Amino acid sequence: MDGMSSVTLHPAEGDLDYARDLLNRNDLPVQDLAAAPAEFYYATADGERVGIGGLERYEDVGLLRSVVVEAPKRGQGYGTTLCEALETAARDNGIETLYLLTTTASAFFAAEGYSTVERPAVPDAIRSTTEFTDLCPSTATCMRKSL
Repeated sequence: MDGMSSVTLHPAEGDLDYARDLLNRNDLPVQDLAAAPAEFYYATADGERVGIGGLERYEDVGLLRSVVVEAPKRGQGYGTTLCEALETAARDNGIETLYLLTTTASAFFAAEGYSTVERPAVPDAIRSTTEFTDLCPSTATCMRKSL
């Protein structure tokens, strides 16, 4: 996009309060925010926080978690650049395929190259995550992208 700022990822351990607040404001799960293997990052653009997202790694597959952009920053391409930054981080950590669950953003993720997948097709390591077993409703759309 024209004039699109890039984002920089920062580990969220340094500011879990911010991450928890943003997740709460967007009705996203916070129960396991600081629990391994979830690694959350907040993103900045031009020195301002624009959103957060998380990754869980299970050997060569991963779970993309709770990608959310601050409300005033939506519609400016930050969701896309945040996704791309998380995908790069995943790839750099040896993840070859990312999975996610979403109740509201399947169209956004489809535009980012994710395709819908039936839950039985998801690797056991991902299916047994807290996100799959407890935190997301069974009606959530499951999606996958090869990196």
